[in-house]
Amino acid sequence: MWRILRQITRQGICSEAPPEGNAAARGEGARIQHELLTILGQALSIRQVDAGSCNGCELEINALNNPYYNIEGLGIRFVASPRHADLLLVTGPVSRNMALALQRTYDATPAPKLVVAVGDCGCNGGIFGESYASCGRVANVIPVDVTVAGCPPAPIDILRGILTAVRRCPVAPG
Repeated sequence: MWRILRQITRQGICSEAPPEGNAAARGEGARIQHELLTILGQALSIRQVDAGSCNGCELEINALNNPYYNIEGLGIRFVASPRHADLLLVTGPVSRNMALALQRTYDATPAPKLVVAVGDCGCNGGIFGESYASCGRVANVIPVDVTVAGCPPAPIDILRGILTAVRRCPVAPG
């Protein structure tokens, strides 16, 4: 044990320098977040619904909460109940078992209802399409305002899709 500790003190911390961030993307993320708050005048509450995805899109959605994007820091938050949500963020092709649950979630969301379908599966059914087990795209079950294509889409693209939905909203949620 002492030998390892001596080696650590002699050698020091061996790590490489942190990568330089993409300042343009970071600046765009801050601009989008600022515009969202300007349009809404308050926080945006999002209910994320996994309707049968592979979880690739969920990983990118979770990245929105990391320190790089930090959407919670500017008032955009995820909520557990559709009754508290301004926007539904739906991923995956809607499985037959999730169709009723997705419809009930949509019905429980207060007006004006905004829906963003995320990923190729949510937009057009992806590789799954429509079958005995899948209803296909989200628009086959509930009305969709904006689609964000990609498999999976980048977090900045998801943020752009959220901003597009909020811009199209006739009355700001709240």
